[in-house]
This record gives sequence, structure tokens and C-alpha cells, in this order.
Amino acid sequence: MKPVRTVARVMLSAIFVSSGIKVLLDPDSRAESAGRVTGRVGPWLEKVDPRLPTDTRTLIRIKGVADVVAGALLASGHLTRPAAGVLAAGLVPTTVAGHAFWAVPAEQRAAQRTQFLKNLGLLGGLLLAAADTEGRPGLAYRTTHAVDRSQRGLKRAVRTARREAKIATMSAAAGRKLG
Repeated sequence: MKPVRTVARVMLSAIFVSSGIKVLLDPDSRAESAGRVTGRVGPWLEKVDPRLPTDTRTLIRIKGVADVVAGALLASGHLTRPAAGVLAAGLVPTTVAGHAFWAVPAEQRAAQRTQFLKNLGLLGGLLLAAADTEGRPGLAYRTTHAVDRSQRGLKRAVRTARREAKIATMSAAAGRKLG
């Protein structure tokens, strides 16, 4: 199953790496559509920390860098779950800004709906990649079973200690009778 996961991660990340590079080379090409989202996010970012960038061009570049880095991590198999989470989080505003089929004229609606559904499919793949433990048990499972194992070990140690104490008591009583 490992080769299938590897190929699937590379295929999934390719769109993010290539579009991230394209955005880094020409951020102005996305400025108009991104302005719908950055106009709403900018004031919120200023409230969080006035030092954070709020202009559309810089935010587009930050997202482009995040897409390239997270896509490369996903493709390489390193930090795949966090990388998929970053890509999924970035895909939501991209889809809302770029493919809002409900807000375009009727003649463009079918094309935008198709792109919206494509991004929805990509989001589903990223969510699967973010949840994929590659056949290994997750942290919650391992923690629960480690606790169970330690409780069983403790019970076994208590039983052994009681048995040894009983044997020691019987040996002492036998020694007093002989002595």
C-alpha cells in the first residue's frame, strides 16, 4: 500500500506546488479575485496583530509560499498530515474567492461550479491525507493501549507481591516451628 500512498500524495500535491509557483511569479494575476477574501480578512488580521501584513499582494504571496512548501512536504512524505492540513485550510478561501459560482453571471456559472466541485474533491483528498496514519495506530489508540498495558502490568505486580509475601510468611512460620 505504501507505493499507492506515495503516488497519490505526489499527484495530490502537484496542483498546489505548480499553482503556488505560478502565484509567486505573478501575484497580480490573482489580486482581483483574492481581494474579496483579503478585504474581509485584513481588518481581522490588524486586530490580531498590527504588524501582520494585510495587503492583498503580500497575502497572496504568503499563500503561494505555503502551498509550495506544504505541497513539497506532502509529496516527499515528510510531515504529511500537517502539510495536508495547511493545504486544506488554504484551499477554502481560495475556493470561495476564485470559484463562487453563486455570485457570477449565469453564462459563467457552469464553469465556476465545475471548478468549485474540483476544489471540493481536492479538499476531500486533503482531508483523507490529513487523517491517514499510513496503517499505523493513531496517537489516541496508542495512548489508550499503553495505559491498559501499564494497568495490567501493575495488577500482575500486585498479585506477584501478594504471592511472594504469602510464601515468605509461610516460610517464616515453618522456620519458627523447626527452630
